[in-house]
Order: sequence, then structure tokens, then C-alpha cells
Amino acid sequence: MTGKQIRMERIFNRNTKKTVIVPMDHGVTVGPIEGLIDMKKTVNAIASGGANAIVVHKGIVRAGHRGGGKDVGLIIHLSGSTTLSPYPNAKTLICTVEEAIKIGADAVSIQVNVGNGNDNEMLRDLGQTARIASEWGVPLLAMMYPRGEKIKNEYDPEIIRHVARLGAELGADIVKCSYTGDPESFRRVVEGCPVPVVIAGGPKMSSDRDLLTMVRDAIDAGASGLSIGRNIFQHKNPQHMTATLSRMVHRRYSVEEALEYLSKE
Repeated sequence: MTGKQIRMERIFNRNTKKTVIVPMDHGVTVGPIEGLIDMKKTVNAIASGGANAIVVHKGIVRAGHRGGGKDVGLIIHLSGSTTLSPYPNAKTLICTVEEAIKIGADAVSIQVNVGNGNDNEMLRDLGQTARIASEWGVPLLAMMYPRGEKIKNEYDPEIIRHVARLGAELGADIVKCSYTGDPESFRRVVEGCPVPVVIAGGPKMSSDRDLLTMVRDAIDAGASGLSIGRNIFQHKNPQHMTATLSRMVHRRYSVEEALEYLSKE
């Protein structure tokens, strides 16, 4: 397990045992959206802000996602789908663990949407990927979402509790899931998952305070960090927002302290 432990320290803070991950894999799903046009610029800003890791697809790395700047952990996303498909919730494997290792990955990630007609295939992919990643000593982040025709409320705490546990049961080293809306219910999600849980950011939020409150409440409820994309890379100052969230996660800034720091950009 030494290799996996070493790589985990590249995507988690060694002292706090928590992480700030910024996913930027959206180009496959929705194309080159705002914030992801100039990838080198955005990645460097986020790295300078103190993120522990980023999530991107293999092609972005091969195209040259860095041109300098501060180091940052690299998580290669292995699955994908597009909004152009009639089945956008059906994720398929588009990269292998071995490919990810060859291009320098510190970890890999996979997304599973539970509750639709294709989730059996995604669960199979998760189980097989977990086995291969373990053989290579590579941490696996599982993005677990209840999405599909059988899901009436994708933020239902009991459903999120179920899918988080599902990710751990099938071999994920880290589970990413949506925040349930309040610390008490999210604490039950964390308690029911035997591996670190990080929260997703979801759609672009209407205010910085809403985002910071969610992060503070999730960390207080036991989350091991965050994996937030659009609310960081589409912020007017991605570097400063990353630095603010890093202070909340690693230095335990309150919402008011974080807002004050953010106002000084």
C-alpha cells in the first residue's frame, strides 16, 4: 500500500488530512465553457491559490495543461458522457488506469450515476477500476451521484448516504457526493462511509456566502474536503477563491473570516 499512501499525500494535505480538489473535466460533458478556454491560465491560477489537486481528462494533459507555476496534484478522470447524447447520465470508460499512470497521474477518478437504466454498467466499471487501481497503488476517487429516471430528489439525504456508501463498498479510496443541505444530515453521510468524503459544488451558486457556508457546514460535519469546479474556475478571481476555500478547509476559517479574506482580492 506504500505507493497508494505516497500518492494520497500528493492530493491531500499531510498535516490536516483534508483536500481542496478542483475538477475541470467539464469540457467532455459540455464543451469549452467559461473558465476552461485557456486551461494553462486557469490551472496555474488554481495551483497558485493552493489547491491540492485538479481533475482533468487525459487529452488536456497531453495538450500541455501546465506551462510553469506551482505544483498541484493530478487526478485523471476515466469516464465521460456528453450533453449531446440522448443518455447523458450514462458514463462510459474513456481512459484506463495504465494510461493515467503513463501521463503522470497521482490518482484517478470515475463517475457513477445511480438510478438510471445504465447504472449496472457504471457499477461494473467502478468495481473493475477499483481492482486495477489497487494493483497499481493508485488512489481512486469515485464521484457518486443519484441521477436518473428512478431518482425523484438527488439531494435526498438517505439516497446520498446510500450512494456514498456504495462507492466505498466497491473499492473507492475517496468518495465525492453532493451536500445534503444541512450539517446534521451530512454528518450521517460521513458516518456511513468508511473512506474520506468530499463535497461537490453543484451548479454555479448565486453568492459567495452561500458557497462558503456550504463548505464550512460540510467540513464541520466531517467532510474531508471539497471537489468544487464551476464555483471556483468561473469565479471572477479563481486564484483568490481557491485560496479562500483552502483557508476554510485547512485553517478552519469561519464564513465571516473567509468573506473578509475574499473581499481583499
